Amino acid sequence: MAKEERGNVWLGVAGLVINEMGEWLVVKKRYGGLHGRWSLPAGFVKKDETVDGAVCREIKEETGVECLVKHMIGFRSGVIQNKISDNMAIFLLQPIEKDPILQAQLSELYEVKWIHPSKLLHDANASVMIRELAEKKFEDGFRTLDGINPGDVFGYTSYKLFIK
Repeated sequence: MAKEERGNVWLGVAGLVINEMGEWLVVKKRYGGLHGRWSLPAGFVKKDETVDGAVCREIKEETGVECLVKHMIGFRSGVIQNKISDNMAIFLLQPIEKDPILQAQLSELYEVKWIHPSKLLHDANASVMIRELAEKKFEDGFRTLDGINPGDVFGYTSYKLFIK
């Protein structure tokens, strides 16, 4: 999604995908502030999707891995140069297949790889978010409440609550 289409309030998603061996699915970006660094697959939410739908789509597009959302584990918010509110919902996911074939989206990434968090914690090329997450445990997170109707007056076609 082009910056012009996002306006001054951005909503992104990032996905922490963990395989059966405890390794994390990480990508090495070709652009921006994360150029050449290991980071989580991430991207922006489109106008017709929920945050959990967006994170599954972004992971599939960037890595080829189809996932299931376990729960939301965090939310990042910042302001860029006093002009742009930059927000990101962070999810814990599991791959649907046991050994999925990794396919890097080469227009955006140099590489996609499974790496154990103990290695990422001390990797100079790991993003700040990756290093912060590598020190945490994710037994639980925000539960997803789906199928709720806050009232027809709002006109929601999809409505979810993420509550801990």
